Amino acid sequence: MAITGSTAAGAMLQPSGGSPAARAAAAVSLPATPAGRQAGWFVVAVTHWPIPTAAIKAHFDRAVLAVATPAELNASLDGVTAVQVDSITTSTPDVLVFVATVNGKTKLSVSIAVDSHGLIAGLHLLPAGSSAPAPPPVPSTWAGVDSLVRSVAPQVRLLVASVSGGTCVPVHAIDATTPAPLGAAFKLYVLAALADAVASGKVSWAQKLTVTSQVKSLPSGILQDDPDGTRLSVQQVASDMISISDNTAEDMVADLVGRAAIEEAARTSGMADPALDVPFLTTRELFVLKLDDWPQLAERYLALGPAGRLALLAGTIDHDPLSIADASAWTAPRDIGSLEWFASPTDMCHVYAALAALARQPALAPVASILELNQGDMSLGSQWRPVWFKGGSEPGVLTLNYLATTKSGHTYVVSMLTEDPSAPISGTPATLALLSAVKGAFELAAR
Repeated sequence: MAITGSTAAGAMLQPSGGSPAARAAAAVSLPATPAGRQAGWFVVAVTHWPIPTAAIKAHFDRAVLAVATPAELNASLDGVTAVQVDSITTSTPDVLVFVATVNGKTKLSVSIAVDSHGLIAGLHLLPAGSSAPAPPPVPSTWAGVDSLVRSVAPQVRLLVASVSGGTCVPVHAIDATTPAPLGAAFKLYVLAALADAVASGKVSWAQKLTVTSQVKSLPSGILQDDPDGTRLSVQQVASDMISISDNTAEDMVADLVGRAAIEEAARTSGMADPALDVPFLTTRELFVLKLDDWPQLAERYLALGPAGRLALLAGTIDHDPLSIADASAWTAPRDIGSLEWFASPTDMCHVYAALAALARQPALAPVASILELNQGDMSLGSQWRPVWFKGGSEPGVLTLNYLATTKSGHTYVVSMLTEDPSAPISGTPATLALLSAVKGAFELAAR
């Protein structure tokens, strides 16, 4: 099992000291570091399965919970009755790796990483002696970058560009002006529309939004699990929308600013063919189209023009109930060439350039902090400022989109859009390949 996430705030519970499991955990020499304390809690908690949802939410950061719900975490730990820590192999304040015997017979290497708040941001359980999959070497040539990108899927698009004065100047490209499915990277346009609304005085970062059953979507994210009536600031909702790609958060922002404003943001940011995204779907609407009576409802929607599609959304789809069970059979690509959000890598560069210009306005400074919360596992070194990231995926789609600026002030965008209409893209290996390609692209562009 492997789950990872990004930094987010939260509280920490301490394990009970009276149970046999707690005494056993305390008897081993786990270090008194943030990672060591979480390891001590974890060793105790797994032997009291199922771990209460409240405890999981108190110990794991929001980004982890966006990709692994408490129920999924518990399901992965079912059957654990005893854990004995045998040895510690790595110990830093933020990372602890130890070997443990589970149920008296199975040897596992357990790695726990914590964020700046001391919450679990990464958890890996592997057979002892093995290690997590390693990314391929960072390419040192453009041919090497291209090879890694093309290894992921049969259809790929790539742009590496420098950004100056709101203009994108290509450095290297593969079919960079052809639109492709974005996955959740479309949320950059929603953020741009929100920033425009704040700039015009229609919205404030501090005003409160309410979680309701009508606006709840399916994961990724965690807001769909919050009780109806939960109140959150616009800035917190926007942060969740970008940093943990929370779908309910996106739909809350879309409801606030309106569909027309997002479509306008796509046009004004420089999208070459904004008609491809009219009407601009919410995540909930896309889920209904791909899960409810698929493919009949989707075919009915796609056969209509923009006005007819909008009427269908308002009359039927926006009122359709959703549940996690609805998504269980969605494992293969479904209409990714016609029912998605679409833009090209060049369009992605343009929206990043537009967001960078917006973020320079004092009232819109939160735009930068929101985009920096999750840096997409991209560590470029001390010569770079914090990275902006938004990716996206669904069966058959994987996209990674970054903006990074050197300490000397040179800004670059790398956008990689990959798709396979006939099969899902292979998870971790594909992501690791693209991450290496992205890092190589930034290093080559900045030479």
